[in-house]
Amino acid sequence: MNTPRRSPLRSERRGDPEKTSGTFVGMPAFPEAASEALLDPQLRHNLSHATGTIRAKRSNVVAELPEWEDLRLAGAAVKDATLRSLDTHLLRLEEQLTANGATVHWARDAAEACAIVAEVARSHGADEVVKVKSMATQEIGLNEALEAEGIAAWETDLAELIVQLGDDLPSHILVPAIHRNRAEIREIFRTRMAAAGRPAPDDLTDDPAALAGAARAHLREKFLRAKVAVSGANFAVAETGTLVVVESEGNGRMCLTLPEVLVSVVGIEKVLPTWASLDPMLRLLPRSSTGERMNPYTSTWSGVTPGDGPREVHVVLLDNGRTNALADQVGRQALRCIRCSACLNVCPVYERTGGHAYGSVYPGPIGAILNPLLKGVGNDPQTDSLPYASSLCGACFEVCPVRIDIPEVLVHLRSQVVDAHRGDRRPSGESLAMKGAAYTFSDARRLERAEKASSLAGRVLERFGRTRLPGGRAAAGRLPGPGAAWTGARDLPAPPRESFRAWWRRTSGGTSGGRSGGTP
Repeated sequence: MNTPRRSPLRSERRGDPEKTSGTFVGMPAFPEAASEALLDPQLRHNLSHATGTIRAKRSNVVAELPEWEDLRLAGAAVKDATLRSLDTHLLRLEEQLTANGATVHWARDAAEACAIVAEVARSHGADEVVKVKSMATQEIGLNEALEAEGIAAWETDLAELIVQLGDDLPSHILVPAIHRNRAEIREIFRTRMAAAGRPAPDDLTDDPAALAGAARAHLREKFLRAKVAVSGANFAVAETGTLVVVESEGNGRMCLTLPEVLVSVVGIEKVLPTWASLDPMLRLLPRSSTGERMNPYTSTWSGVTPGDGPREVHVVLLDNGRTNALADQVGRQALRCIRCSACLNVCPVYERTGGHAYGSVYPGPIGAILNPLLKGVGNDPQTDSLPYASSLCGACFEVCPVRIDIPEVLVHLRSQVVDAHRGDRRPSGESLAMKGAAYTFSDARRLERAEKASSLAGRVLERFGRTRLPGGRAAAGRLPGPGAAWTGARDLPAPPRESFRAWWRRTSGGTSGGRSGGTP
């Protein structure tokens, strides 16, 4: 048995952050992290190539379905109807799972969920578990919690394995190692595999088939000896107490069938009422995520079946902030999310900064709303920065298979962030600027004096300014002091040479009854 490895989420390259409740502790706020990521041309190249490829595949398979918009509406309707009666469906799910021989646990937060999984592993004398790719277990920091208990958690998804062996951070919901290229993956396998089990072949190349073969051989011994497996679930059907996992590699099927004990950590929002309601989801998810018509592997299990699969099944129903999100009338639509990652692949911000800049296992547009909804705003600068990690272009809504209006939720959360900091003793620069504007605009005389000063500045810049916008108009350039952060990424046009009031007086409007000095 190998000694449990060092936590895969302690990357020296990224400031040795640790992870708790889905957030990488120690990561800076998004603007700072994004600025650093933009300086990495290899990262931008890797992201552009990967997201472009996935976007093209998705576009092709979606175009095959003339009823695609109807499917999106159906998916959104199913999720909304389920969320409105979530308590009823969860109790039905528990009843059916229990009747099928599974043990159901309820976890209010990450600590409770991790404690349950650790206790199941300890009760069977297990010092290692194999894992199906699961965002829920990433969210609660399960690997790190098990490591603290002396239990090694082995990731069996290829991309998750790359991240784990590389002591790296996941950067994408579907493809956690999207920021790595083939040469980097070969080097990780060549230098790190031996310490975690079967080493990579000496003649390993960066050919994708060779890399997949090395991972398959490395993982096979872990599948065959593991007593306990841990999974998540894409969906949970309350009608029959059935959990569903869709995947493309077959590692999930191995985890779900070979070990004696299976523990599934499932977010409470994953429940669906009936098998019929599962139908649109299984048509929306593969096309939106991997650009496939259907997933190569769709596994379902309903408790314990004698002589087939695990002899003991535990299901951990996880809240961890989901009821808080459900209580938010605008934000609750984020709980429709089926973790397809389509919004990441079209987002111009994500494509340039990557997932690490979001500081969470949920990156991209969905992460920018899901993290603040689950954790709440006003608690830490990193989470509060996420609703601003967007240009509000709307591309995420256009591709979302369950029609989550991410831009709407982003604006909603921005208002919550502002409200949460209204009582701060040290107001932000933005707050001071807004108060100054309110003071100026609330009095006609003050506004007129400000306009005269602005016009003077405009005439000076028009004559002496060296910075020009397209079309020849002068620009103010980079402002000093607090304004430097705003103008560092934006062009600020020079104020006009003449204010509206001055123009009004100079033209016929100012000589035919218009009042000078008052509001026109």
